[in-house]
Amino acid sequence: MIKKGLAISLAILVLVAASLWYFFSDRIERVQIVSSLFTGVEQIDNFNRMHQMFPVTAMPAADQPYSFQVAESVPLPTEFSYGGKRVETEEFLARTDTGAVLVVKDGAIQFEQYWRSGGQTQTWLSMSVAKSFISALIGIAIEQGHIRDINDPITDYAPELAGSAYDNVAIKDILQMSSGASWNEDYGDPESDINRFARVFALGGSMNKFATTLTREMAPGTYNRYNSTDTQALGMLLTAATGRSITEYMIENLWHPMGAEHTGYWLTDADSMEMAFGGLNITARDYAKLGELYRLGGAFNGQQIVPADWVSASIVADAPHLIPGDNPASDWPLGYGYQWWIPEGIASEFMAIGVYNQFIYIAPESNTVIVKLSANSAYGTPEDKDASSEFESIEFFRAIAGQP
Repeated sequence: MIKKGLAISLAILVLVAASLWYFFSDRIERVQIVSSLFTGVEQIDNFNRMHQMFPVTAMPAADQPYSFQVAESVPLPTEFSYGGKRVETEEFLARTDTGAVLVVKDGAIQFEQYWRSGGQTQTWLSMSVAKSFISALIGIAIEQGHIRDINDPITDYAPELAGSAYDNVAIKDILQMSSGASWNEDYGDPESDINRFARVFALGGSMNKFATTLTREMAPGTYNRYNSTDTQALGMLLTAATGRSITEYMIENLWHPMGAEHTGYWLTDADSMEMAFGGLNITARDYAKLGELYRLGGAFNGQQIVPADWVSASIVADAPHLIPGDNPASDWPLGYGYQWWIPEGIASEFMAIGVYNQFIYIAPESNTVIVKLSANSAYGTPEDKDASSEFESIEFFRAIAGQP
């Protein structure tokens, strides 16, 4: 009888364990991946399948997708200069765990190659490149009258942010990463704000509620501090002002108008709110469409999609704390616009950047757009001594754009 009771108990335990695994295995894998970020663990086989592991909303391809023309192929430069040294391109691409490089020049694909888990129809996690898509949607929402003015306080539209760091802060200051909110984006510090935010996301909490927990540290509009929650607050603004989810609004006003070729995904939290600051998953060619759209002043695929004046304002550092270079009022040497980065040195150049070396680089003077999707294992680790290859990547792009 004892043996029979033990067998029944073991069977029940196995059944409970199996049930728990069935219901929580996806969350376990999510936690494992999130906890391994910025530790040196290889991610090249994860960033192409995030939409399979996390809750998502889908953006179907456009009914009439736009395909870039393909020009005669021009190879990448075999080497480029960085930090006074010559860097071999092949070594650089391997070292930064590159999944894709796509070069569009004069509106046509000049170079396209994929490695390892990358592929022409393969989506890839945007990381903070998503921020520039959110900025485009804000510009569209203003033109449509959903948002009156970027100098309005964000709490006029998203009252749930009242009492937080964002209370009465101008939308423009949040667009320019100058909200004044306290923030620690040290990926190597497990107690940093970005890692607390990551735990909320991995375990299925609310990103909007997290945004309400931040407190003010300095006066808004005085210091450029990179803060991913600023973009999540912009996502809250967008949904409140339009009455639509980010996914719905983007499909109608950006995704389909620019002729998306493949289904894209937004990672979402437990409340089905999109991870506005970094949860976009789309293909290299569809990333390139936003770059080409901005290169052309917001016009693409036969229509004006993003207002031209919004595009021009977005890519200018219009206040002292936003100027690139050695700036005591900024925490990073790159300049900043409306969720777009502005490097020092070459006029009109701008880019969207995400951690682990995700890029949309635009050089209007040479009619060039470059997408690089990567999973740089060294990113954010103690061994990373060189800005996670971001400035090295910029020189790589400049070498490509400078080719005849």
